[in-house]
Amino acid sequence: MNRYLKTLPASAAAALAVVLMVGAPFSRAQASTAGKATAQPERVRGEVIRIDAARGRITLRHARIKSINMEAMTMPFKVREASMLDALKPGDKVDFSVAMQDDELVITDLRPVKAAK
Repeated sequence: MNRYLKTLPASAAAALAVVLMVGAPFSRAQASTAGKATAQPERVRGEVIRIDAARGRITLRHARIKSINMEAMTMPFKVREASMLDALKPGDKVDFSVAMQDDELVITDLRPVKAAK
């Protein structure tokens, strides 16, 4: 491994060495959002697939989430407050923002999208 460190610029080698010694304390999602704490939360569109109000979870088919470098997919999310799920049903279109909390993606804001007339 030392031979790889010798080929890197000193600052990059030092950063790599620290990450390797510490054991990579951040996940990829956290690392990509680390410098964006003061930025406006990203709004993402999705469709409700399933609601588990008892566990405070919602499964969404969502668009790409650029701020955490996540491609479009269908996945479950925890919601900040279970009451956010009260007015929703499968098939509803939603607009949401998500944040990393305790190593888990949590929906911090969730709004139904009004259908165009």
